[in-house]
Amino acid sequence: MSDPKQPKLEQYARKAAGWSDAEYADPVAYLVHRASLVVDLGPRLEPGDEVLDLACGDGGLGVVLLAEGFRYRGVDAEPAMVEAARNRLDRGARVELGDLDEYCPPAPVAATTLFRALYYTRDRRGFFARVAEFTERKLVFDLNPRQYPLATVRDELRMTGFTRVDLRPFFVPQTVALPRPALGALRAAERTGPLARLALRRRFTYVIAASRGARS
Repeated sequence: MSDPKQPKLEQYARKAAGWSDAEYADPVAYLVHRASLVVDLGPRLEPGDEVLDLACGDGGLGVVLLAEGFRYRGVDAEPAMVEAARNRLDRGARVELGDLDEYCPPAPVAATTLFRALYYTRDRRGFFARVAEFTERKLVFDLNPRQYPLATVRDELRMTGFTRVDLRPFFVPQTVALPRPALGALRAAERTGPLARLALRRRFTYVIAASRGARS
């Protein structure tokens, strides 16, 4: 049976060099905001903590996390992306070739992240259970609620040991560069509760931090 990931991997290989700059209209605004949620959503990370970034692409998130004093380990299934990430990141980062359904780090990490890649998991609940074995503080990932029911994903997380689920809408656009005041307004809108949930019926995603804290 053919691997459903293969066509995408070939596409990523062709675009690996300069991936983040091509994918995001304002890569700095997008990745800085993503990194802030990795750090602050749910149990807070502290400088020196190690973040495992599965499906890391060219390491764009790693640039921000390293600058903030975190240790970074990136993993991607496409060799060209691994090479691009190694070229982009400083020597303090570890970047490895690996499948997100199979990779395990050599030692536990404070946080594991997975962005724009949840749909690649062959068994979502099994993926959550495996990540829980080596993640000490939290798993952070994005979720399209129009693709996967939020209630179902919450149940899967709790069944695999992640008893606390914190979430935040993510409204910084991927394909449109906006003035800084407009970006600030969008970030503020992420906290508007019912209005934010209404917007998520049409577009945008959640960022979810799953941990072992008190039940949310």
